[in-house]
Amino acid sequence: MDDTDARDIAASLAGDERAFAALVARYQNRVGRLMWRFTRNHDEQQALVQDVFVEGFFSLRNFRGEGTFWSWLQKIAIRVGYAYWRRRARGRAHMAIVETDGTEPPAPEMTSAQAADVLHALLNRLPPDDRLVLTLHYFEQYSMKEISEKTGWSPEAVKMRAMRARRRLKAIAEREHVLEALGWTR
Repeated sequence: MDDTDARDIAASLAGDERAFAALVARYQNRVGRLMWRFTRNHDEQQALVQDVFVEGFFSLRNFRGEGTFWSWLQKIAIRVGYAYWRRRARGRAHMAIVETDGTEPPAPEMTSAQAADVLHALLNRLPPDDRLVLTLHYFEQYSMKEISEKTGWSPEAVKMRAMRARRRLKAIAEREHVLEALGWTR
């Protein structure tokens, strides 16, 4: 573990609020990038980042220092993001991904930001478990073993969830005619 992190953690546990603020300042951008994977809404992202650091503050005494502080904080962030998805899944009505009035298909040329929005909309249609596995694997580039370690799921369960999630994502895209509407062919 980094000496600066170790000093700030020890000082935070001793009641030094400035030391925890230093940890927040050091890691808030990284946590923010990770939370962007869970929501494309800036306000919700900021709320999730805050939730991560609040949970981190109250859990700091449980940090054992066996790995890096960032690795420990990532686990908290993943739990916070996953809980956010589960809450949203319970109350969300499914919305159409691509809405057109039937007169003109969407333009096939897209910016990378538009493509990311379409992909995010597709991922939002998946159950939280599926979305988490695909997000961690494809966006955060974690191996199946790393996903297993971060979620507490067995490696076999992670592989099975990933396989099923890819299948479900493809089915949603085909059912919604997303590829055709975007001018993409198989």
